[in-house]
Amino acid sequence: MNKAQFIDAVAAKAGLSKKDAKAAVEASLETITDTLSNGENVAFIGFGTFSTADRAARVATVPSTGAKVDVPATTVAKFKVGKALKEAVAK
Repeated sequence: MNKAQFIDAVAAKAGLSKKDAKAAVEASLETITDTLSNGENVAFIGFGTFSTADRAARVATVPSTGAKVDVPATTVAKFKVGKALKEAVAK
């Protein structure tokens, strides 16, 4: 499912116009992005938790050439699946 299909599904389930559903989805994604950018977590009980993690700098090896490459430290987004979602998908 891509973003447009997701917006269509939200509109159908919530009884919203596609325009309103698109605005709601866009606002939700923007809020999650802004919150993670500020170093905070976003938790939806039963669904999951969006968080960030720091990755340390390291030296990686390119498999095809064997060359060493410096990979800088970075912050990455993570998602931990909640119990209800995990059980629903497993069925």
